[in-house]
Amino acid sequence: MQKFQGKYRIESARAKWWDYNKSGSYFITICTKNREHLFGYIKDGEMILNEYGQIVLECWLDLPNHYENIILGEFQIMPNHIHCIVGVDNSKNNHDANDNSEKKSHGVFEFIRALKSFSSRKINEKRNSKGVSNWQERFHDHIIRNDSEYHRIANYIINNPKKWDEDCFYK
Repeated sequence: MQKFQGKYRIESARAKWWDYNKSGSYFITICTKNREHLFGYIKDGEMILNEYGQIVLECWLDLPNHYENIILGEFQIMPNHIHCIVGVDNSKNNHDANDNSEKKSHGVFEFIRALKSFSSRKINEKRNSKGVSNWQERFHDHIIRNDSEYHRIANYIINNPKKWDEDCFYK
């Protein structure tokens, strides 16, 4: 393991051969810090959101207002993590030839950073805990390579609350 400024660095788990800013679909899992049950609870196989879970949902749905090249896929909030499919569509960045403004293509890392930042800020306002991190620093990603994989992952996300007691994040 390498050191940076005297500290050990954890190697990135991201695919070195892939550009995460290019068009594609990604399966993302983000856990709360210390896997705290922060967003609500599961009852009869259904996720019941509390006010913090509702904030995360609102922040997710608001992302397209900030990023024109994001595509929101399946999304499921669980008590201590979220699963989602997020798409990057850079074909939307082809702008008018008369428009000289520079259009920046945002990728999956920027979308996740924004979701975590926006939601933490709003949750912390409610909790009166300014600057507290509500999320783990890292997240899990999987590059979705074809339609059958997309549908299998979408079904997993949709049915996740029904299988909560079998979930690796259940405690």
